[in-house]
Amino acid sequence: MAQATLPAWIQTLRQRAPEFADGYMAQRERILRDGAIPAKYKHLMTMIVDALLSHPDGVATIANRARAAGASEAEIQEAVEVAYLFGGTPALVTAVNAFRS
Repeated sequence: MAQATLPAWIQTLRQRAPEFADGYMAQRERILRDGAIPAKYKHLMTMIVDALLSHPDGVATIANRARAAGASEAEIQEAVEVAYLFGGTPALVTAVNAFRS
């Protein structure tokens, strides 16, 4: 899962704590590779999490990783819908409290 350009925070971590950064990157690569859950699904899951955490650049980057791992546009679309459902529904559930008297 090597990236041409690492995010700025990883670059900073590598400069300040290279051993720690290397350990983090190794663990990240191990977790996100094919296993019981195929890598493309792991990338789709991380894309949903980044959407819920409001990381637009992360969503775009991870969607491209998912594509590279074999995810179809239909799978990415459904992941976007899942992000909407679980990001928007909590707001709706909370907002319904406006009807309490």
